[in-house]
This record gives sequence, structure tokens and C-alpha cells, in this order.
Amino acid sequence: MTDADPVALEWTVRAALALVAFLCVLCSYRVVRGPTVPDRVVALDAISTNVVAIATLFALLTRRGLFVTVSLVLAIIGFVATVAVAKYVIEGEVIE
Repeated sequence: MTDADPVALEWTVRAALALVAFLCVLCSYRVVRGPTVPDRVVALDAISTNVVAIATLFALLTRRGLFVTVSLVLAIIGFVATVAVAKYVIEGEVIE
């Protein structure tokens, strides 16, 4: 079995980075122009997921494992933030 072509892998990762960055722009439009608050919350959650994907793809591109750790921390923060905002939208307060 042969190794993957490093040039093809680099171009694929760069194309994926461009696509995810474009998706972040589309989600930011929904955050600004969202008709309802839940739409905006879902768009913010999608942006946080895309940022995790960007950090992971950047780790692949630079071959540094530190960015994988950064992406895990960002995923945890994004999850906690989404839960807190959802609770605020539903109940009006986060901590009782």
C-alpha cells in the first residue's frame, strides 16, 4: 500500500478550509438576519462547529497536534455555550 500523494492531500485540505470558511460566512448571515432567536442560536452553533473543523483541518495542514487539542477545547466550549443560550431562550435565565 502506498502513501497518499502529499500535494493532493494539501490541496484537498486547502479546498476544505475554503469551503468551511465560506460556510461560516453563510452562517454569519443567518446570525445577523435570522428571523427568530432559535434560528440565530442554531447558526451560532453551526459556526462553532465550523471553527472546530477549521482548527482540525489546520492541524492536518501544518502537521501539528496542538491544533487538535485546540479543536477539542473549542468543541467543549461551543457545546456549553449552546446549552446555556438554549436554556436562556427557553426559560429566560441560565442559572437559577
